[in-house]
Amino acid sequence: MPFIDDLAFLLAFFTSIACGLMGGLFFAFSNFVMRALERIAPEAGITAMQAINITVMNRIFLGAFLGTTAACALLVLYAFVHWEVSGTFFLLTGSLLYLLGNFGVTLFCNVPRNNALAKLDAENPESVAPWRTFVVQWTHWNHVRTGTALSASMLLMIGLFLMLAMD
Repeated sequence: MPFIDDLAFLLAFFTSIACGLMGGLFFAFSNFVMRALERIAPEAGITAMQAINITVMNRIFLGAFLGTTAACALLVLYAFVHWEVSGTFFLLTGSLLYLLGNFGVTLFCNVPRNNALAKLDAENPESVAPWRTFVVQWTHWNHVRTGTALSASMLLMIGLFLMLAMD
């Protein structure tokens, strides 16, 4: 394998793990965090989710989320330039799936809902209806992020296997 292909292989390997990590994080939120927040009093759920949305803005989460996004963007470029390398179709497909289904969905679906939630007064009874809507819609889009991150991880693994098989 030429040097650039070796680098792409390493990038795809670590990106596959990162996509799986992000998928696991989103799975945990969909599977039990949001369900728990939905089961408690709306005031407590709103307050907890507002705190989560502030706390998640840290170096570790943002590094993993944005680092995976950047790595997928680099793999897209690699796939277009080195289309002849075995497995690049899967690298391209997995990377695009993550970019659209995780970065895109986060930016255009989850973050706007988080911003709207930040404006709610947890103690105001009129916040209950928007909270219930938030939980349903946010969780729906989080399911999308879960599925696309885990699918991206799988597609990247297939691409890696094909790269190795042709070496």
